[in-house]
Amino acid sequence: MQKQRRPSKKSLRSLDYLNVFLADVRDGVGPYLSIYLKASENWNPVQIGMAMSVSTIATVIAQTPAGALVDRLRQKRMLIVLAAVFVSIGCIAIGLFPNLPVVIGSQITIGIAAAIFPPAITAITLGLVGHERLDRRVGRNETFNHAGNLLAAVLAGLAGYFIARKAIFFLVAAMAVGSIISVRMIREREIDHELARGDGEEDEEEDKEKHQQRYEGILQLLSDRKILFFTVAVVLFHFANAAMLPLVGQELAQGKGASDTLYMSACIIVAQLVMIPVSNLAGRFANAARKPIFLLGFAVLPIRGVLYTLSDNPYFLVSVQILDGIAGGIFGVLSVLMVADLTKGTGRFNVTQGMLNTAIGVGAGLSNVLAGFVVKSAGYNVGFLILAAIAVVALGVFWFCVPETKTGVNRKASHQNI
Repeated sequence: MQKQRRPSKKSLRSLDYLNVFLADVRDGVGPYLSIYLKASENWNPVQIGMAMSVSTIATVIAQTPAGALVDRLRQKRMLIVLAAVFVSIGCIAIGLFPNLPVVIGSQITIGIAAAIFPPAITAITLGLVGHERLDRRVGRNETFNHAGNLLAAVLAGLAGYFIARKAIFFLVAAMAVGSIISVRMIREREIDHELARGDGEEDEEEDKEKHQQRYEGILQLLSDRKILFFTVAVVLFHFANAAMLPLVGQELAQGKGASDTLYMSACIIVAQLVMIPVSNLAGRFANAARKPIFLLGFAVLPIRGVLYTLSDNPYFLVSVQILDGIAGGIFGVLSVLMVADLTKGTGRFNVTQGMLNTAIGVGAGLSNVLAGFVVKSAGYNVGFLILAAIAVVALGVFWFCVPETKTGVNRKASHQNI
C-alpha cells in the first residue's frame, strides 16, 4: 500500500518562497557582471570572457557530482544553506574586491554552488509531495521561480540605477539570505529522503534486501534506451535554443545605439512573463500525459528560429520571445517530471538529473560556438535557419524515439530487466 504524502501548508508555502528567492541566487550575478566589469572597472573583453565562462564551466563539471551528493545525503536543506552562503560570499567579494583573482575565484565558487540548487530543490519537492502530486508541484515551483526572476530583474535595475552598479551584488547576497530562511522553514520530518532520490513509494513490509537491490548503477541507467534517447532529444533542443537569444541581442545591437540593452531586457521580460502561466498550466495538464505537452515545447523552437529571419525590427524580435516563454515554461516542468518517471524506483533521480544537466551545458556551449562561426561567415539569417534545423531534428528524436512516461505501468520491473 502506497503512503499518502501530506506535507503541511507551512512547508509548501516555504517551498514557494524558496523558489522565489533562489530564482536569482542560483545564477549569481549573471549578465550584470559583464556590465559592471566593463562600465565600472574597465576590464578588457578577454578578462570579462574569462570571468563569465569559469562560472559556467564550474557548474557543468559539478552538476553530476552534485546530483549524486543530493541522492546520497539526507541533509538536503543544509546543502541549500551552504550553497547559498557560498553564493553570498562570492557576490560580496566581487563587489568589494573586483580584481581578477578574486572575481575568478568567486565565480568558480558561485558556479559550483549553483549546481546544488536544482537537484536539491527537486529532491525536497519529491520528498514532500511524492510522485503522484509532483506534476502540479513542479509547475508551481517553476511559476514562482519565473516570478522571482522578474522581481530580481526589477530590483537589480532599480538598485543599479538609483544606488550603484555594485549594489546588484549585495542584492543577490540578500536574496541568498532569504533563501536560507525559507529552506529552514521547511519541516525536515516531512521530507521522505528515500522517495526524494527516486525510490518508489514502498509497502512498509517490503524487506530491506529487496529494497536495496533496486538502486542501480549509473552505467545501468545509461543503458536504458528511453533515458538515452530522452537525453539526446533534450541536448539537441538546447543546442538549437542556447544561441538564439544571444544572436538576437547581437542583431539588436546593430545600429540601435544605447537602446540595445532596453530591447534585450524586453526580450527577457516578455519570455519570463509568458513562462509564469505556461509553467503553471504545464504542471496541471501533465497529470494526464507528458509527451503531448513536451512536443509543443519542442515544436515552437524551429518556428521561433525561422521567424527571426523574417525581420530585424526590434518590436518584432521582442514579440517572437513569446515562443521562447512557451518553450521555456514547458521545458522547466516536463523535463523534471519525465526524469522522475524514467528513474522511479531506481534511487538515481538526482544523479540522472545532474548528468542530463551536464550534457545540456555542453550542448548549450557548443551552440554558441557553432552559431558564432556560421554568423561570421554566412550572416544571421543562415545562423537562425541552422539552429531551426537542429530544433527539427530534436523534435523528430523526441517524437519518434521517446515514449510516453505517464502510463501508470509499474516501472520497477522494466528497470530490473536492463
